Amino acid sequence: MDLAALQHLLSEVPGKRVACVGDLMVDRFVYGSVSRVSPEAPIPVLARSREIMMLGAAGNVARNVAALGGSVALVGLVGGDAEGHEASRLVGEEPAIEGYLVTDPSRPTTLKTRFVSGGQQLLRVDLEESRPVEGECEQRLVRTIRDAARGAGVILLSDYGKGVVTDAVIAACREAAAETGAKVVVDSKARSFARYGEIDLVKPNASELAYATDMPTDTDAEVEAALARALELWSARGVLVTRSGKGASLGLRGWPVRHFPTVAREVFDASGAGDTALAALGLALAGGAGLEDAIAFAQLASGVAVGKAGTATVSPEELVEAVLTAHMAPAEAKVATPQRMVEEVARWRAQGLRVGFTNGCFDILHRGHVAYLSQAKAWCDRLIVGLNSDESVRALKGEGRPVNDLESRALVLAGLQSVDLVAPFEELTPLKLIEAARPDVLVKGADYSEDQVVGAEQVRSWGGEVKLASLVDGYSTTAAIARMKKEKA
Repeated sequence: MDLAALQHLLSEVPGKRVACVGDLMVDRFVYGSVSRVSPEAPIPVLARSREIMMLGAAGNVARNVAALGGSVALVGLVGGDAEGHEASRLVGEEPAIEGYLVTDPSRPTTLKTRFVSGGQQLLRVDLEESRPVEGECEQRLVRTIRDAARGAGVILLSDYGKGVVTDAVIAACREAAAETGAKVVVDSKARSFARYGEIDLVKPNASELAYATDMPTDTDAEVEAALARALELWSARGVLVTRSGKGASLGLRGWPVRHFPTVAREVFDASGAGDTALAALGLALAGGAGLEDAIAFAQLASGVAVGKAGTATVSPEELVEAVLTAHMAPAEAKVATPQRMVEEVARWRAQGLRVGFTNGCFDILHRGHVAYLSQAKAWCDRLIVGLNSDESVRALKGEGRPVNDLESRALVLAGLQSVDLVAPFEELTPLKLIEAARPDVLVKGADYSEDQVVGAEQVRSWGGEVKLASLVDGYSTTAAIARMKKEKA
């Protein structure tokens, strides 16, 4: 999706109503560090540092629709327990989500607890009951769907197999769509998709399509055959299969299969990416987009989501930045605003990475700079270089400096393997950047003492450390300029 198409779509979707129906979960993430093995058993000991609760499954679809600017009616089932109250609280905190939650005191609220250290899941513990909802609770869900679907352009049905999506609930979604003109899109973990009837679109991933059709789905040709079989088995008007790094493929009745490649992205955590894709697809359709544009929008959104920790949402601003970055050279993509620096640091920290920071003018890059930055990178996993603007270099070094402008200096730095991000700053010192990044290690040259390093006190205050890197004798920008002037004379 190009920038013009994305911006047009983003201008159309704000406020568009989407109904999200299905299995509602609470996702609990317990973060900590592991430094030893238990003496009681050969298992790691997690020193808990923080805990996060968020809506999952159909709730995560709703969160993503809201984050992209849509208005959401969320229909789901909770138990009469603490987790059910937590789910209601989380829904209430989202102004763009209107909660239509039905309580079934006879069952627990589905809770998934993940224990995470260093960006890796150590264990997941599930609390759930998967029996189909029935009786008065089922009837309340059916009545609620009719109310929630009023004014919705799309009904998104998330069937995680936890018992909410019964035949009566599916029928209620189809009937509500027929009354309002809404489209119905299903994302399901079911063995067969025949039970959903004549809906607009089913969205399995490749393994789910393979499981449901008993056919391989590795190559384009295999996917085409599996989609043809799926359309024979099911009454859905179309099947969209998501294929991770291979993109997506669409089978519509009466049309040849279309393949949609995707841009390769760094994957940190794929959990919830399917929810993000469903949300973006549905919101785009509700905004009047054609199916091809809606698929491109969904691919872009899920591509951003996999670079985040946990069941994350994505924002319109992140989508625009992803499109812009995709058209940049690798070095250009490393040059960041202070805001993007903060976002990148948050992503690195979620992966358990150690963040370093150094700064300078780096006017004429020389051997000494390269050695210095290599040493700085050895003390951290990700290195940020704060780079003085042209005006601040001039104020520090005098007229005639810098020799190279900011863009040139930033791109040369970004081309170094040791540098992960370049963040230009206008001030005479990088203190604001340091306070925003909160690095684990602050690096400066050994020609400084620790009490002379800007930001040293702040970094130590949050538990970081200050390192002084050795310098290569005989190399400096000032000396290089002096030599050039002498040679000219």
